[in-house]
Amino acid sequence: MKEFELIDRLTRSLPSNECVITGPGDDCAVLDLGITDRLLLFKTDAVVEGIHFEPGTPPAKVGHKALGRCLSDIAAMAGTPSAALITLALPPGFDAKYLEELYGGISVLAKRYNVAIAGGETISNPGPLLISVSLLGWVTRGKALLRSGAVPGDAIFVTSELGGSLMGKHLEFEPRLAEASWLREHFPIHAMIDLSDGLAGDLRHVLKASAAGAELLATAVPISREARRAAKAAPTAKPALVAALTDGEDFELLFTVPSRDAVSLLDSWKKQFPKLPLSCIGKITSGKEITIRDQHGLRPLTVHGYEHFA
Repeated sequence: MKEFELIDRLTRSLPSNECVITGPGDDCAVLDLGITDRLLLFKTDAVVEGIHFEPGTPPAKVGHKALGRCLSDIAAMAGTPSAALITLALPPGFDAKYLEELYGGISVLAKRYNVAIAGGETISNPGPLLISVSLLGWVTRGKALLRSGAVPGDAIFVTSELGGSLMGKHLEFEPRLAEASWLREHFPIHAMIDLSDGLAGDLRHVLKASAAGAELLATAVPISREARRAAKAAPTAKPALVAALTDGEDFELLFTVPSRDAVSLLDSWKKQFPKLPLSCIGKITSGKEITIRDQHGLRPLTVHGYEHFA
């Protein structure tokens, strides 16, 4: 059973109550606690040694990634992070100094975004090191950006370049909180998601939630230098475009906006964020599948993003 099949099975009949506005199936849970002007965002995520980082990875970078993953999900909802709890599941013979440096990496990123580390839990674990982060945030009532709002005709945008994140970016990425907040305030963004499982996988989450399809333009997909370098280095490496479509952990934003706003958005973005590329890579369609247009014409996109258990 693959990851998302398992998630569907486990969340099919979960209990809920009147405070849950958005539950499983988006980047964060959205909760209404009766506060007049805002809603609560609630997110949890974990990183595991050997899966999300290799043994020997500098601990400060592990801490950065552990908190950064949750911050990226808050960004995808156009929210503001507030406070986090950290759970450490520690293997036998753990190194206390390593963990202090790991917490140092968490703290540096938390201070940058005014996030309080409000406590947590430490437990023993027979397996590898696991760090779990639970993060609270806020979003202005009526302003949360969900996966479910894309409509046919929307232009599809992504920030920065994609692919090759395992060459270093997955440990050093910057959550796009400022960019998401600016987009929400200045343009009618219909849907948004962060790219944690690869463009081909995460776009499918948007399409499923929005009951729509998409057409991508191969030459418009922004491919990172790392992905291009890896494709050239070994004959057996995946092509650079495939890496940009399928590699996980880019932690960039993918969003849709009415096509009439696409040119204005690009012009305004260049002025606001001159060092961060923004690319229009395709459009939302009325179908239910993803197609991609390249030198051979229009064809179904058959590659997928990263899935645990696959």
